[in-house]
Amino acid sequence: MPQSGLAAGFNRLGIFRQIGLMIGLAASVAIGFAVVLWSQEPDYRPLLNNLNSLDANQIIETLQISQIPYRIDHKSGALLVAADQIHNARLKLAAEGLSGRDNVGFELMDQQQALGTSQFVETTRFRRGLEGELARTISSLMQVKSARVHLAIPKRSVFVRDARKPTASVFVQLYSGRMLSKQQVASIANLVASSIPELNSRDVTVVDQKGRLLNSQDADKEVGIAAKQLEYTQKIEEKMAARVSGILEPVVGSGRFKAEVSADIDFTAVEQTDELFNPDLPSLRSEQTLDEQRAAGAGAGGVPGALANQPPGAAAVPEQAGAGGAGGGAGTGTGGARKQVTRNFELDRTISYTRHQQGRVRRLTVAVAVDDIATTNAETGEVSRRPWSENDIQRLTLLVRDAVGYSAARGDSVNVVNTPFVGPEPLEELPELAIWEQAWFMPIAKMGAAGLVLLILIFAVLRPIMKSLSAVPEMTGAGGEFGGELEGISETGGIGGEEGGLSVDEGALLPGPNESFERQLDAVRSLVAEDPGRVAQVIKQWVSDE
Repeated sequence: MPQSGLAAGFNRLGIFRQIGLMIGLAASVAIGFAVVLWSQEPDYRPLLNNLNSLDANQIIETLQISQIPYRIDHKSGALLVAADQIHNARLKLAAEGLSGRDNVGFELMDQQQALGTSQFVETTRFRRGLEGELARTISSLMQVKSARVHLAIPKRSVFVRDARKPTASVFVQLYSGRMLSKQQVASIANLVASSIPELNSRDVTVVDQKGRLLNSQDADKEVGIAAKQLEYTQKIEEKMAARVSGILEPVVGSGRFKAEVSADIDFTAVEQTDELFNPDLPSLRSEQTLDEQRAAGAGAGGVPGALANQPPGAAAVPEQAGAGGAGGGAGTGTGGARKQVTRNFELDRTISYTRHQQGRVRRLTVAVAVDDIATTNAETGEVSRRPWSENDIQRLTLLVRDAVGYSAARGDSVNVVNTPFVGPEPLEELPELAIWEQAWFMPIAKMGAAGLVLLILIFAVLRPIMKSLSAVPEMTGAGGEFGGELEGISETGGIGGEEGGLSVDEGALLPGPNESFERQLDAVRSLVAEDPGRVAQVIKQWVSDE
């Protein structure tokens, strides 16, 4: 059975060259298939950083049912899905309640425990479940990508002196470009502290993925108070500016005015106690009266005792009885009286205790700039501007004063000024994106690169190999060299020309140039064996011609 040129060329090669040729062809075909698959392969992006052992089967099953292409990165363990299906995959997992979190909660308590489990193991399992539940709750925040909670709950002691308070640590991994505010950090600390008995929020430490301590307790309190005061002042100013905008926008128009409010807030804490007396309204509080009466007579008096019982001494008789009687009557017959009154009055007194509230508005300063009135001509479409009149400015000023609660006693200041606004600068046209930056360029570039690689493989590798295999080889024998085509071998089976050529029977025609080297060599040998003289003449003629 005649063989083709490729098979004949392949058969004439050595065993090592045949093996190398087959390996090269297989590598070329593999590279071609790889390039085609690469050009048609979708772009994969991570959906989950790692697969939870409890939810892995459900997640894979959900993706398969939804016909979402996926693959698992064996280096990082991340679950990758097609870029154009990532949002759909997230919605599908969220609908099935699969969050992909690696935190294990109280489902640990549902697992069967071995017989003879110690109390220490049960306590540890409960603590792990509590940590997982807290981590899941904290991970629900929009800024938090994942969280871990570590609880240090000491064992209770019967001795009061050995009592120790529990502590907790929270590690949060935030999304790129997002931060937690002070209020959110305090909320996380209070959340953990409220879940553990006897745990104070000051004993909860919150750390992010960059190692920053988010709830430092050593922060300067004065700085914190100043920040709160500044925030309160800004809120007051924003509220006043919103009032001004609300009253002027229907009158002037949106974007035709600009209002700024500056508030001077008094944060001084004052406690005052007043005690007032009213001397015009005295009132009797108490009264004490002492009234003494002494009766007349010459009765013995004095202190009773031995001296008082002695007889009187010798008395002198006065020369005139009247004078003596009068004098004796005055000394022994008169009595005495004494009256004493003590009154206590209470004056009207008022005691007042006043504590002034912090954050009172001490003074307001309001500045409003109003643009000119713009009118458009209906016929020509031209826009003309004219300033506000003085009466209109006064009316706007009254509106602004009433909106902010103007008080002359506080020294508030409200100024409304009419000034033309500078128009917006014309927007510069953005330069068109380069062709390689457009969205459609990359898929087409991948297809073009794949086609180019295939063309290179076909024309630079496969075609030369096929051509070399299909070419007629040069025959080498003991009698000399024969060219690519046997000179002198005609289609009728002769060697040489009509005059000196070799002819054989019709049944023994010489093989054509496309036959194998072995068959051609066998045919020539048979000719030499049958008619060596004529073959010698032909070779002699070839030598003479050359």
